[in-house]
Amino acid sequence: MAPQPFPVSEIVASQRPHRRDAARNYDALLAAAREAFTENGAAASLEDIARRAGVGIGTLYRNFPTRRHLFESVYADEVNALCQVALDVAELEPWEALTSWLRRFVDYTVTKRAIREALSNESDIFLTCRESMFQAGGPLLDRAQEAGEARADMSFDDLLRMVAGITATTFLDDAQRDRVLAVALDGVRARA
Repeated sequence: MAPQPFPVSEIVASQRPHRRDAARNYDALLAAAREAFTENGAAASLEDIARRAGVGIGTLYRNFPTRRHLFESVYADEVNALCQVALDVAELEPWEALTSWLRRFVDYTVTKRAIREALSNESDIFLTCRESMFQAGGPLLDRAQEAGEARADMSFDDLLRMVAGITATTFLDDAQRDRVLAVALDGVRARA
């Protein structure tokens, strides 16, 4: 598989073990941690994460020597997946590509909220992930703007802050969240 053009992709690739069984445990731990952080925030129990992954606590510590390392790895993996989505939707029509990516961004913000409690905005991982996210999603907004489908008076940073603000609140259910997001995106759409 060819390396992705995003800095975070290199971080994710360098952290993942090469042995098949070790990589399987690593992936299971990331998935379990993502789930636990989404449910319980930054205070999620490491023992619970290991149990969810079906491994012992020693395996968790071999892969992630500190809680911070686990937070950074989950965060980098989430951003890397978000960058991959940008590549996957790039061939869609401009507005559809942008909104498809933003819907995935909404899912990412749920995990990010829990991890952000534990990471500083100044950490190297955080800065690399932010750079990668802008490299991945920024061109989708640019393309939608060039096609006259998205407002020209907003930046990608404006758009991310708007969507992140929407997802920072509590909703009755995912359907309500999706309706509110649709209303906000309607405001992003250029009018003919």
